[in-house]
Amino acid sequence: MIARRHQVALALTTVLAAAAACQAEHRQPPDRPGRPAPTAADDRGFTLVASGDVLPHSSIIDRARFDAGGQGYDFRPMLAGIAPVVSRADLALCHMETVYGENGHYTGYPAFKSPPEIARALAETGYDGCSTASNHTLDDGAAGIRRTLDALDRAGVRHTGSARTEAEARTVTVLRAGAAQVAHLAYTYGTNGQPLPPDQPWAVNLTDADRIVADARTARQAGADVVVVSVHWGTEWQDAPDQRQLELAERLTASATADRPDIDLVLGTHAHVPQAYEKVNGTWVVYGMGDQIAGEMVNHQGATDPRGNQSTLGRFTFAPPAGPGGRWRVTRAEFVPQLFDVDAGRVVNLNDALARGADVRAVRDRIRDVVLSRGAAQDGLRMGK
Repeated sequence: MIARRHQVALALTTVLAAAAACQAEHRQPPDRPGRPAPTAADDRGFTLVASGDVLPHSSIIDRARFDAGGQGYDFRPMLAGIAPVVSRADLALCHMETVYGENGHYTGYPAFKSPPEIARALAETGYDGCSTASNHTLDDGAAGIRRTLDALDRAGVRHTGSARTEAEARTVTVLRAGAAQVAHLAYTYGTNGQPLPPDQPWAVNLTDADRIVADARTARQAGADVVVVSVHWGTEWQDAPDQRQLELAERLTASATADRPDIDLVLGTHAHVPQAYEKVNGTWVVYGMGDQIAGEMVNHQGATDPRGNQSTLGRFTFAPPAGPGGRWRVTRAEFVPQLFDVDAGRVVNLNDALARGADVRAVRDRIRDVVLSRGAAQDGLRMGK
C-alpha cells in the first residue's frame, strides 16, 4: 500500500501544479467581491458544499511552515486543488477538528494545538463556516476554544459547536445562502475524556438527540429556512456507519413540525474514512466525509492506512419551497472524491486529477463504491467534479 501511495503522488505532481495556478481565481468567500453568482437552476436557490475533518498532524504543520518559506505557516497551497469547487458554492462548510495554539507552541497527535493561520487558509479557499465540535475540542481547555474562535472570527469564518461564553453557546449560527437563511448546528459524541471547563458546561455541544431536535426547532422558529446539522460520530476506520449513527440519523430525520422536517441535512465527521451517503426519511445524511487534511494515518492495527487520507466533499443544490411554509428541497445531490497527498502536502480533487491524466482511478472508484454502498444512487446521488 505504501508503494502504491508513492506512485499516486508522482502521478499527481503536474496536477497539483496546475491546481495551485488556479488558486488565485477562487479565493473569495461569499459576500466578498468576486464570489461567483449562485449556481442553482432557480436563481433564488443555492448550492451548499461541505467537507470533512481538518486534522493537522505535526507533519502537516511542518509542511505549512515549508510552504510559508520558514516564516509563519501557510495552509493555502494545501487547499488550492479543491478551492474551485468550494469557492463556486453559495455556502461552503468545513469541519475544524482541532483547536489553535499560539506563539509557535503547536502540536499534533494526541493533543492538538494547530497554527491559527489555518483560519485564513479556510477563508481564502472559500469556506464560509466550520463546525468546531469534536473529540479534540477540549485538547487545550477553554483557552484553546477561545483562540480558535477568535482566529476564525478574524478570518471572517463563521463557527458552531463550541463557545467562549454562555450567550454565544445559546446563539444559533445563521448564514446567508442566496435567498435562504441557513442555520448550522454542530455536536460531538465526546471529548476524549477531557472534562468540560469548570462553570462552562456549554463550552462544547455534546450529542443528544432530544437537544439537537430542540435546537433545530429553535433555529426554525427564529427564521431559518434550512437547518444543517454536523455530527462528530461513528466508529473510527469503519467504512460502514455503526448502529448508533443509523439510530441517530433515523431519529433526527424523522423529527418534523407541522409536517415539515426539522432538519434538512446531516453531515458526519470523525471516522477518518469516507462513509456512505443515504437518504433517510427523505433527508440526505452523510455518515462520514473522511479526513480532508491529515498526516499519514495509522489505523488501530498499527498499519499505515491510506483510507485515512481519502474523503469526499458533498454538494447539495437546494430549491425554494413551492409555497409559504414549505420545505427547501434538495434537487441535486453530489459527492466529489478527494485525496490528501501526504507527500506533496496537497488536497486533490480526484476527478480533476483523473481528467489531467493522473493514475488515481482505483482510489476514486473505491471511494465511490463506499459512498454509494447504501443505495444513494437510486435516490439520485451522483459523483461530481
